[in-house]
Amino acid sequence: GYIGARVAEALLAAGRDVVVLDDLSSGHRAFVPADAELVEGSLLDHAALARALEGDVVGVVHLAGYKYAGESVRRPLHTYRQNVHGTVELLAAMRAASVRRIVFSSSAGVYGTPDVDRVTESTPTAPESPYGESKLIGEWLLAAERAASALEGEPFAAVALRYFNVIGSGSDRIRDTSPHNLVPKVLAMLAEGGTPQINGDDYPTPDGTNVRDYVHVADVALAHVAAAERLERDEQLEPVY
Repeated sequence: GYIGARVAEALLAAGRDVVVLDDLSSGHRAFVPADAELVEGSLLDHAALARALEGDVVGVVHLAGYKYAGESVRRPLHTYRQNVHGTVELLAAMRAASVRRIVFSSSAGVYGTPDVDRVTESTPTAPESPYGESKLIGEWLLAAERAASALEGEPFAAVALRYFNVIGSGSDRIRDTSPHNLVPKVLAMLAEGGTPQINGDDYPTPDGTNVRDYVHVADVALAHVAAAERLERDEQLEPVY
């Protein structure tokens, strides 16, 4: 996918070997870096998961999932199957392969519509879509596995990154191809001769329209690499950022 491809590139640039697991349902084979190994399959494919975790794997960056908040309302069961069941299967496969570090791509969707202007890690979570709920459940699964591993005397290091809307490219090879994200939607409408429409005029903002926070995809990729490096050095991290 769009974000995962940039994370894979950033990990390779940081001197790591990368194995990509992707069922290419929304990702693209052309986005997989040439120096990365591709295992084609989903988190629900036990054989593909086992192949991806073979060899000297030291950690996992988990970006797989059905990531459309609006569409998740129409397809809740599909969303839970991909995002919740998929994460359960991944953690089970990691346990079987003795892989004990994971960086989880969570989402600011876990907050829903906060009643504060700026959210922090301690802002109450109140997701408003099956997608947001599935990401929060993913965080709970990491916490549960961390607790279980502690009882067993086994190390298990996990961190979740709750980032906001991802935007940009920074690459001639990788772009956002989601039909549900802002920039592709606006550019597609302009290309068809249409005029993008902004919905809502009663928000508490200078012009009444809504305001969203965006983060560049290259920065998101570097954040995942930084988290992975901290885990690899066995440094203490907070559960979420």
